[in-house]
Amino acid sequence: MKKIIIALILGFSGILSAQNSVSGTVTDNQNQPLPGVSVYAPELHKGTTTDENGKYELKNLPNGSLRIAFSYVGYSNQNKTIAKLTKENTLDVTLLESILEMDEVVVSTPFNKLQSQNVMKIDHESIKTLQQKGTSTLIEGLATIPGVSQISTGTSIGKPVIRGLSGNRVLVYSQGVRIENQQFGDEHGLGLNDAGIESVEVIKGPASLLYGSDALGGVLYFNPEKFADAGTFKANFSQKYFTNTQGSNSSIGLKTSTDNWKFLARGSFNTHSDYKIADGDRVTNSRYNETDFKTGIGYSNSTFSSVFRYNYNKLDIGIPEDGIAEQSSSKDTQFPKQGIFNHLFSLNNVIFFENSKLDVDLGYISNDRSEFEDSNDATLRMKLNTFNYNAKYHFPKFGKIETILGVQGMHQTNTNSGEEYLIPNATTNDFGVFGTANYEWNNSVLQAGLRFDNRNVTSEAHGIVGEEGSFEALDRSFDSFNASLGYKTKLAEPLTLRLNVATGFRAPNLAELTSNGVHEGTNRYEIGNSDLKTEQNVQTDLNLEYKNSHFEFFVNGFYNHINNYIYTSPTGEIRDNNNVFAYIQDNAKLFGGEIGLHFHPHPLDWLHFETSFETVTGKKDNDDYLPLIPANNWNNTLRTEFNIKNWFKEGYASLNVSSTFDQDNVSGFETASKGYTLVNLGFGGTVKLGKTAFDVNLNGNNLFDKKYIAHLSRLKTDGIPNIGRNIVLGVNFNL
Repeated sequence: MKKIIIALILGFSGILSAQNSVSGTVTDNQNQPLPGVSVYAPELHKGTTTDENGKYELKNLPNGSLRIAFSYVGYSNQNKTIAKLTKENTLDVTLLESILEMDEVVVSTPFNKLQSQNVMKIDHESIKTLQQKGTSTLIEGLATIPGVSQISTGTSIGKPVIRGLSGNRVLVYSQGVRIENQQFGDEHGLGLNDAGIESVEVIKGPASLLYGSDALGGVLYFNPEKFADAGTFKANFSQKYFTNTQGSNSSIGLKTSTDNWKFLARGSFNTHSDYKIADGDRVTNSRYNETDFKTGIGYSNSTFSSVFRYNYNKLDIGIPEDGIAEQSSSKDTQFPKQGIFNHLFSLNNVIFFENSKLDVDLGYISNDRSEFEDSNDATLRMKLNTFNYNAKYHFPKFGKIETILGVQGMHQTNTNSGEEYLIPNATTNDFGVFGTANYEWNNSVLQAGLRFDNRNVTSEAHGIVGEEGSFEALDRSFDSFNASLGYKTKLAEPLTLRLNVATGFRAPNLAELTSNGVHEGTNRYEIGNSDLKTEQNVQTDLNLEYKNSHFEFFVNGFYNHINNYIYTSPTGEIRDNNNVFAYIQDNAKLFGGEIGLHFHPHPLDWLHFETSFETVTGKKDNDDYLPLIPANNWNNTLRTEFNIKNWFKEGYASLNVSSTFDQDNVSGFETASKGYTLVNLGFGGTVKLGKTAFDVNLNGNNLFDKKYIAHLSRLKTDGIPNIGRNIVLGVNFNL
C-alpha cells in the first residue's frame, strides 16, 4: 500500500510538470566519454551525473532560460546557458583537463557566473578542503583563506575578520539568509557548524550594493549542502577525534530526490575539553559542546522551484576567565558560561517566466543568548528575532546586457529577560532597493549598480538615568545611497585584470548607540553615543590573475577609506574598578592586499606548491593605528597527490608552514605581538576494501608544539597562549 501511495504522488507530480528536458554527452578533448561528471542546475537545486558512456539527462525543466554547471575533478568547470528551453534540448559539452583549482559558480554575486567570468574577485573554498586542514571549528578553517582571519577566545569562539574589519562590518549569509546573532559582541561567535555546508564564498570589500547595511567590510556566504541527484538515495557518517581537546565531532546525514521532490537531513554533535597549550597545561573552562541539525525539502516543476531549509544550533560554551587554573579533561562547562539557541528558517523560491525570472528569499532567525555567572539563572538573556526578505527580478536579456532590480528588508526585535542589560529592548527596520546591470563584449565585462537604503532604530528607556544599565529612549533613522562599478578584461589569453570601485555603509549598532555598563566580554565599562553617524566608505580593488595549465599567479591590492569610523577610546575614568571606554568617530583608512602563486611543475603531475602573503594596515586620519588589525602572514604548502593500486584513491600528503610576523602597528590601548611559525602536516584519501569505501584524513597541526599568542586572541591580555599540538583523525563512510 505504501509503495502504491508513493507511486501515485510521484505520478501526480509528473502530470503537473512540463516535459522539457536537456540531454547530451560529456567528453574530453580526445572525444572520449567522461563518466561521473556532475551536471547541476543551481536554480532548481537539481542534478545528475553522466553514465559510463558520458551521457546525462535532466527532466521536468522550466520554460525559460536555464544555467547548467558541469564539473569533474581534474577538469575545468563549464557553465552553460540554454537561452530558451524547448520540449527536447541537446547540449553536448567538452571538458578540458585542468591541474589547478576548479572554476566554481559564484552564488553570492547577482549574475551567478563562474569565478573566471565574474567582475569581482571572489574567494571560493569547499568545506571539504577546509576540513582537510584539520581545524576544529568552521571559523578556524576560514582563517586559512588569504585576507581572512579571526578574533578568537580559545578554540570555542571565533569572529571573522576580513582585511582588518570585523563585527557588524562583516555580514554572514547561510541558506540565502543573513545571520543575525548579536554579532556586535567580541565574545559572540558565528553560531554555525560546518556539517551540512557545501562551500563558502568570500567577498573582500564593500558589498552594500548587494546586501545593504553591515556589508561594509565584506561578506561570508555559506552555500548549503546540495540535494542528491534525481532518483538516488545517499547516506553518510563521519567521525573526527582531536587529541589536544580529547574532542570529537560526529555527523550523520541522508538525502534522496526524485525528478521533482528532494529531501535531506543531517545531525551533528561536537564536544571538546579544555584546550592544552604547548607546555601541556589546559586553559580552564575553554571547553564547549555543540549540537546541530539541518534539514531541507524542495520541489520544482516547469514554472517554479521552491526549497525550505531549517537549521537548529545549540551551543554550551565555557568562558575561560581564570586562565590556567584547575586542570580537568571534563567536557561539562563551568561558570561563567554561555548558552545559545539558534533557529534558522529559510524559504527560497524561483518563479520562471518565458524569458525572465523572479527570485525570492525569505528568512526567519530566532537567536536566544544567555550568560550564566555563577548559577543556572541567567544574569543576561537576550532574544533577537529577525525576519528577512530579498526579492530580485531578472529582466529578459537585452542584447549583451543583463539587468536585475531588487528589494531587501529586515524587521528585527531585541528583548531582554535577564537581570543585566547590555543593550535595550529595541526594534530595527531596514528597507533597500537596488538595480544592477552586467554588459559583456569580446573578452571584457562591465558591471554597475545603484542602491538606496533606510534603517530605523527605536529602543525603549530602561533603568534610572545616570546609573549603570540605564538607557534613554532612542529613535534614529539612517539613509544611504551606494554605487559600484566593476571592469574585467583579458589583457592576454592567460592574464586577467579586474578593477572595482564600490561604496558601502554601516549604521551604528545598538551597543555603539546605547551602551552604559560593564561589558564582560571586553572587561571594561562602555559608554555609547546616541549621536553617532553612519559609517560610509569607498574602496578600490585591483586584481591581476595569470593562469595556464601549470602555473597560477594572483595579486590583489585594495585601498579603503571610511568616513565616521566608529571605535572605542579610553576616557581616563574608572567605574566599578573598570576603565571607561567611550564610542567615538574618526575618519580611517585601510590598505594592503594578498599575493600568491600555485605551481604545478610538468611532468611531475603529483606535485603542487602554493604560497601566499597577506598584509593590511589600518590608520585613523591622525596616523594613529586602528585596533584589531591582523598581523602579516606568509603561508606555504607543498602537496602531493597519489593512488596506491586499487585500494587507495585520490590520496594526498601535505606540508604547510605558516609564518605570522610581528605586529607592532597597534592602537593606543593594545600591546604589540611577537611573530611565530607553525608547521602542519596532512594525509588522506579514499580507502577501497571490496565494496566498502571510506575517506580518511590525518592531520598534525602545530606539529612542533609551538608556544605562541595570536595578536587577535582575546586571551592575549592575560598572557594565555593559543592551542598547542593537535592531532586530528577523521573518517567518512558513504553508507
